[in-house]
Amino acid sequence: MTGANPLGGFLASRRAGLDPARTGLPACLAPRRVPGLRREEVAALAGISTAYYTKLEQGRAGRIPAEVVRAVEDALELGDLDRLHFRALVKNASGRPMARPVAGPVARPAKVRPALIAMMNALDAPALLHGPWLDVLATNDLAKVVIDDFDRLPIKDRNLARWTFLDPRARIVHPDWRQIAPQVAAALRRLTAGRPADPRLERLVGEVLLAAPEFARYWAEYRLHLHPRGTRRFFHEAVGEFTLHYETLTLPKDDQSLLVYTAERGSPAQEKLRLLASWTAPVAGTPAT
Repeated sequence: MTGANPLGGFLASRRAGLDPARTGLPACLAPRRVPGLRREEVAALAGISTAYYTKLEQGRAGRIPAEVVRAVEDALELGDLDRLHFRALVKNASGRPMARPVAGPVARPAKVRPALIAMMNALDAPALLHGPWLDVLATNDLAKVVIDDFDRLPIKDRNLARWTFLDPRARIVHPDWRQIAPQVAAALRRLTAGRPADPRLERLVGEVLLAAPEFARYWAEYRLHLHPRGTRRFFHEAVGEFTLHYETLTLPKDDQSLLVYTAERGSPAQEKLRLLASWTAPVAGTPAT
């Protein structure tokens, strides 16, 4: 479901997004059947033969010299995130085809360090921990109120991509769902270069593709997204809409990422968070569980 030739899919998507009129190439009188550049035009801009570029897009070029990689990146006007993704795809496609892993048994749940859980619970801000496939591994009590209580869901459904596209609550929690959903699809798409032929990722993508037409459309666009920080609007039935800032803390050794949402000091959003937090606070005299 991530594609038999992800390198070709990526390159085709990027040349389709370029305007031939501003490349400086001679105008082509033949009608274009599809938008963007033709293969021969990308090859001309990169200074390589059309035959070689065709092999590159088909994943048959073997070991690709670094100067060719840079020339194609420049020809396609790739940004930093696209260049990283492209180079990972090139690395995967070089040499002999990679053997497809056997699906095997269902993977065991990822381990979350107790100290990390304690830190999340000590925060007076919503915090969510996810793994390499966007699986939600842990949330603190305030995140369960502000976003969702993922612990109530079947283990299979505790995934940000599944939740965003398949759980109706996601469209309630996120007033800007139509802006957020493509970003979630693009964040999942970004993972495919680092995990070629990963059966778990293939299964996840395939199931969401079949169940969510919107996801299928975003997936076909081959966008990439990295969400280290930003702002996001939320809605809660008790307090209405509010805007939070988020920061993503990457934990490389754990292969996990921690999202922490905060409100500006003295803002209405902070007051609404305090109200929601009061619902999660233990009642005085009640023993902790």
